[in-house]
Amino acid sequence: MAVVSEQGAAPAAGGTPGPGTKGPRARWATHLVRPAIVVVALVVLYLYVSSRQLDSIERRSLNAAYILSRTWQHVQLTAIVSVIILLVAVPLGVLLTRDGVSRFSGPVLTLANISQAIPSIGLIVLFAVAFLSLPVYAIAVLAFVIHGVLPIVRNTIAGIGQVDRSVIEAARGMGMTKLGVLVSVELPLAVPVILAGVRTTLTITTGTVALATFIGAGGLGDIISNGLASNRNIVLVTGSVLVAALALLIDWLAAIAEDNLAPRGV
Repeated sequence: MAVVSEQGAAPAAGGTPGPGTKGPRARWATHLVRPAIVVVALVVLYLYVSSRQLDSIERRSLNAAYILSRTWQHVQLTAIVSVIILLVAVPLGVLLTRDGVSRFSGPVLTLANISQAIPSIGLIVLFAVAFLSLPVYAIAVLAFVIHGVLPIVRNTIAGIGQVDRSVIEAARGMGMTKLGVLVSVELPLAVPVILAGVRTTLTITTGTVALATFIGAGGLGDIISNGLASNRNIVLVTGSVLVAALALLIDWLAAIAEDNLAPRGV
């Protein structure tokens, strides 16, 4: 008799995964679709720009050195913001599930919801006005961190909250401490849900970092801003496509991490 797998489908003879599971090849085939689309989009963009006779204003924004420098600034700012969000949001989400502190989860999530409901451009301009003494880079990081904390906090609380209480009680009955249960039972079981929040935050952050241009913090938003200021659609389209392509690539990398870091069978 075939043994039913954890996904609910029986493996076929010879160890072939059943219809309810995806083998490694199928997963990788799925993961390769997105970068292929991005590459095609970038090639089409390159051919489109190359076919045009650019004027001096357009050439200032559409040259390799300028695009690469703004892309690197965008990646740096996205990475810094994302790391800070992870360092803040995951511990905060875990803390809000602990006895004696969980009663504050509602107010904290309400504040986080309010911060995310505020348009990103409004938040970053508000911070730029309120914190004139801070460097523009620090203002951008602060604004994007506050705007991006919610998905991970919410998913961390939801992931830990969905762990079966009988599993926790069984672990405590085996003599494990509360910290041991958290590290060895609750967090591993909550990883898939937490990773989904991380993926969402990374994608949103990559897109919203383009708004850093409005306070002079650089990034690919500079190309979009140049296109708007000079009324050059080709510059505007190039900047927009580059931001979208970078966001898709970040989401692709996050999807691979989510697929490989989530415990099997969870």
